[in-house]
Amino acid sequence: MTLVPSSSALQTLRKLPPGKSSRQELIAFGDPYFSQDQANEASSQDTVKVADAGGSNTTRGVPLRRRNSPQLDKADSATLSMLPRLPDTSAELKSIAAALQADPAKVLNLGKDANEQKVKTMDLSGFKVIAFATHGLVPGELDGLTQPALALSAPALSDSDGDGLLTMEEILTLKLDADWVVLSACNTGAGAGAGAEAASGLGRAFFYAGTRALLVTNWSVHSQSARELVTDLFKRQADDPKITRGEALRQAMMALADGPGFVGTDGKTEFAYAHPLFWAPYSIIGDGGGR
Repeated sequence: MTLVPSSSALQTLRKLPPGKSSRQELIAFGDPYFSQDQANEASSQDTVKVADAGGSNTTRGVPLRRRNSPQLDKADSATLSMLPRLPDTSAELKSIAAALQADPAKVLNLGKDANEQKVKTMDLSGFKVIAFATHGLVPGELDGLTQPALALSAPALSDSDGDGLLTMEEILTLKLDADWVVLSACNTGAGAGAGAEAASGLGRAFFYAGTRALLVTNWSVHSQSARELVTDLFKRQADDPKITRGEALRQAMMALADGPGFVGTDGKTEFAYAHPLFWAPYSIIGDGGGR
């Protein structure tokens, strides 16, 4: 299944010329630092390993730990530094790079490198897949935020220009030639319709900038299952040039639901991934028919 803003948008997407054959497979931005404490934590030897922060629980009946989302509803004032870090997104982006046989050292911009200046100054038209693994924000969620935006590393921590927010207006100025833009960990459908506004606004902006499809999540995801599904999705596309985006996502969803589930360190399945909580949050916005 694929979502489109309108029938005219689908017609426009289908009329786009094929992407340049010289494009590289992937460029990705994730696990940004929003505060000095987060940067210090990342550089500390005591930082929790990504694999341990992946959202598992070891006791049946304990609520699943999923990716943190902004909890700013009751705050009188909200700034970028209040956003929770998403360290487990690094592992997901590394898995996508592996599936696409891309060199992680060249295509992944993590931590301080996941900053607004780098996104805006890099030539993004030479990539098939562009991934952002960070928070998607809606107007009013942070002080002075008047349009949907992606949260990136704080400028003071990344020694870069900007305010740490890639807004809808700034996305419109990007020049893309992408088959996919992946908005991972954005929880773009969460919270009283506000997430839908983020998905709609950011989606329109990325389409105008030159992407053919977006992959978004509609609620906070369990990290290990997220890595497995998204990695499988791109591996299926890499292995079969004829498979469509929509079919690749469907197959990846069903493979996750039918698979072994979360396997603990003892090699035993602790819980299954059959529940829609794990495989249903993913949606394609745009053209799901192309590769």
